[in-house]
Amino acid sequence: MTIYNFYCAGVFEGKIRFTDDKVMHAKVDARRRTQMQENVLNERAKYVLPLSKIREALPLYRKTEWAGERVNIENGETYHRHLTYQDESGRVSQVWAKRQDTAVDIVTLDGEIIAFLCPNRYGMELIVQEGYEKLTPLVVYDDPQLSKPEYGVNELGTFLVPMRDGVQLATDVYLPEGIQFGTRLPTILVRTCYDRHLRKESCLRWANKGYAVVNQDVRGRADSEGDLVPFYYEREDGSDTIDWIIAQNWSNGDVGMWGASYLGYVVMAAATSGHPNLKAVVNEVNVGTPFVDTVRRGGTVCSWPLLSWTLAQSVGTRTDFDIFGGITVDPAKAVEARPLREIPQQMIGKSSGPWDMWSQHPEYDDYWRGCTHSERAHQIQAPMFVISGWYDGDSPGVSETWRLLSEHDVPNRKIWLGPWEHGPNRARDLQGVAFGEDAVVYDYDANVLRWFDHFLKGVNNGIDQEPRARYYVVGENKWRTSEDWTPTESAVAPFYLSSNGRANSAFGDGTLSTSLPVEARTDVYVYNPADPVADSGERVPENRRSIELRQDVLCYTGEKLTEEIIVAGELSAVLYASSSAVDTDWVVSLSDVDEADNSILLSSYIVRAKYRRGYDNPELLTPGQVERFDIFMPNIAHRFPAGHRIRFSVTSSSKFVAFPNSNTGLNPYDEQEAIPATQTIHHSEQYPSHILLPVLV
Repeated sequence: MTIYNFYCAGVFEGKIRFTDDKVMHAKVDARRRTQMQENVLNERAKYVLPLSKIREALPLYRKTEWAGERVNIENGETYHRHLTYQDESGRVSQVWAKRQDTAVDIVTLDGEIIAFLCPNRYGMELIVQEGYEKLTPLVVYDDPQLSKPEYGVNELGTFLVPMRDGVQLATDVYLPEGIQFGTRLPTILVRTCYDRHLRKESCLRWANKGYAVVNQDVRGRADSEGDLVPFYYEREDGSDTIDWIIAQNWSNGDVGMWGASYLGYVVMAAATSGHPNLKAVVNEVNVGTPFVDTVRRGGTVCSWPLLSWTLAQSVGTRTDFDIFGGITVDPAKAVEARPLREIPQQMIGKSSGPWDMWSQHPEYDDYWRGCTHSERAHQIQAPMFVISGWYDGDSPGVSETWRLLSEHDVPNRKIWLGPWEHGPNRARDLQGVAFGEDAVVYDYDANVLRWFDHFLKGVNNGIDQEPRARYYVVGENKWRTSEDWTPTESAVAPFYLSSNGRANSAFGDGTLSTSLPVEARTDVYVYNPADPVADSGERVPENRRSIELRQDVLCYTGEKLTEEIIVAGELSAVLYASSSAVDTDWVVSLSDVDEADNSILLSSYIVRAKYRRGYDNPELLTPGQVERFDIFMPNIAHRFPAGHRIRFSVTSSSKFVAFPNSNTGLNPYDEQEAIPATQTIHHSEQYPSHILLPVLV
């Protein structure tokens, strides 16, 4: 019988024992840190490490020969040889990196399994046979300058914290148990729309390490009062909550914030309040402001990414994750429902407060201005650690955040970009793209803790002296660093669009090169809102090969590369275009075309034409008149190998990203008859349409 010690984020959480049909768990009491009686693992236990699946596969793992460079398990799982660890006695272990799926890695010693582990954003989880801890990635927590799990957790209970307008927000406080009486502590604040109990355990682990932790439901969610008006109140509510924290007798006045996704918007909003006691922020995969990322991406009306979240928030005060995951609401039906303002009634049988609010503000006005970070970015003072990846659907928000931090030269800003999805640090393979074994890192949460330790506890751990940017180059499968992002080693180069007038589809004559077009030409296509492009809508390495067969997709493809090119940084495009309509949309994409003509998506963005001079300055098109469109595109770090081609494409729809533009210029939330538009892309010396790529030199 093997008993494993169970660690979460470096905190001992008890013992695990596998029987033939059960997972037995002897928990540690959270407050007193004493061992409790063994019981069957609660099926609702919120652990990332899939303990039940490990138990089921354990006989297969144990009979496998762990040798060579690659190990195939009978159940179809594949493992690659990865890191080794050596302890003081000279024993050397081997870590095996899981491929093709969520990383649940295995550690062996002399061919025998001693540990299982699952890295993730909330804290690496690991079970290990007692005495073998030093032979596993658990050693990342041994850094002498890293806060240690020396305390239990004293849950003070729930407080109803009043905001400036009298609305009270449900707020839990966790303090380190065993800390000397009267000690004033730095605080980590988390404000969530997903119920503060959902990730409570990750909050407790900061308290284990000597922090006061405040865990709060934003207004209108879970146990907080008020109505959810997404984005609108987060700046003031964050600032008011910090005011409450620093007035408590356990606070030393220094506050940090952590947030991811919508919670990332929340921490960015609090930072733009300029609160002087906000001393450190960790901002992961953050949602951007509404006209950049979420509600009105590029001025359009977002479709499924927005609908899934909004409908999930609208059925009650707690999120319905079955709606969010597209299980109980069919994404295809949702994005085709009309009129837009009535979609919630059709999909969930009731109205949605947020959806109704947005439909009442079809243009950029004071409501949207109050939600936009750039309006107050000059007030940001807190050092911010930004974390995201190339496959994060909210990467436009991440790029916005970094642009604002850079424009206002916020001190001690830092960015970490990996080959990661919206749930970062999960897997080493994604839709046929294979990364290196180190694409999943073991020090993810340790670096988050280092950030807080330095800026909240004053630990001189050197994180502020490290390069400002750390990023992973896909294709090269290598981590790089730079003194800034976009990397200082990159030189921005224009790649110009050209053709003989027939760039329609991948079989057309569109070209992409570093030379200006010799002759003035145009490419024309008809955009029909009734037949929109149906790509996935996700930021994934999607193969666009079938999409690029369409005549309403213009493709501009470079020659086969004679040597590799690495593009790393923020992207943008300049499009000179005209339309027969008074308003329309432009969708631009960058892809890597391999020798087999697979066109793998790298970056894409959509913009509404009437906002070409700013969201606060809408102006309809004059049909047939050429206009310049400056288009942001999400960041990448990608190696184009020799023999591949670079492709830039242009179309006017992406139905799972945004509802198709009716081309009428009318309120998009109202029912209306859409009309086709004839679209013309210009490329010449006078109208040099191009994409700007930051090429590593």
